[in-house]
Amino acid sequence: MQPDLTLVADGLAFPEGPIAMPDGSIVLVEIKTGHLSRVRNGRKELVADLGGGPNGAAIGPDGHCYVCNNGGFEWIESQGRTYPGAQPDDYQGGSIQRVNLETGQVQTLYTHCDDEPLKGPNDIVFDAQGGFWFTDHGKYRPRDRDRTGVFYALPDGSQITEVIFPLEAPNGIGLSKDENEVFVAETPTGHLWAYPILSPGQIDTRKPRRLLNGRPGHYMFDSLAVDANGDVCVATLLDGGITTLSATDAPPVFVAMPDRITTNICFGGPDLKTAYITLSSTGQLVSMDWPVGGLPLNFLNQG
Repeated sequence: MQPDLTLVADGLAFPEGPIAMPDGSIVLVEIKTGHLSRVRNGRKELVADLGGGPNGAAIGPDGHCYVCNNGGFEWIESQGRTYPGAQPDDYQGGSIQRVNLETGQVQTLYTHCDDEPLKGPNDIVFDAQGGFWFTDHGKYRPRDRDRTGVFYALPDGSQITEVIFPLEAPNGIGLSKDENEVFVAETPTGHLWAYPILSPGQIDTRKPRRLLNGRPGHYMFDSLAVDANGDVCVATLLDGGITTLSATDAPPVFVAMPDRITTNICFGGPDLKTAYITLSSTGQLVSMDWPVGGLPLNFLNQG
């Protein structure tokens, strides 16, 4: 049974990376067109043309929007739906971009870590100290695909470090309530890992990572958000919906959505109890009441 959904906007070009802003608007990316857009009162406004494939997005300590650009995809159209495919012919690499939401000015902060190019940056979260964690999902080609991991970087463009390697196509990323763990979703395995944090941008290698209690069956994980209980709400592909995995190993809960390619969730509204969800293959942003409020994000004052 599917929940009672409100259509916030449609006609979007594979939306992802939603951010519920203090003024009630939603900033999101449209991966297919390379746009960062704002949805306000059901209407879409262009914020910036980023090119490539803008993916995860987050507000930084300076109030600017930081975007993981995956470099783009080949696109597949089937029965009125849109699906991402392999690395495109015009692919020029991945990057981290900073966008001034007032002016639309775009600055590219990172294209490499040391001598290793970024392949397909995917999702991003800021910690309380003002640095950000991000995943690199990589790209795939007809006969091979990238091996990638998780990075930590500073928003002024001065420092980037590969913290976790390798992972299987890492996608969603988030921080625990106390910021003692970083959660990382792997897409093809349907696994959600929790890594202990020693200090900003550093994993405590003396402790093992842990696997959160998942669902049976075949599905894949996309991006995520953490709720006020510290549980992790992960957008789920193939069976299409949001899977909430317990930080304390309680059984997971699944909420079905009307799109097999449900890619992301964020929280806004009073008490952060409105969930905004991207239904990407059908180009829709929907909302619904959520039983648990979202965990407030650093540097995003939602009032």
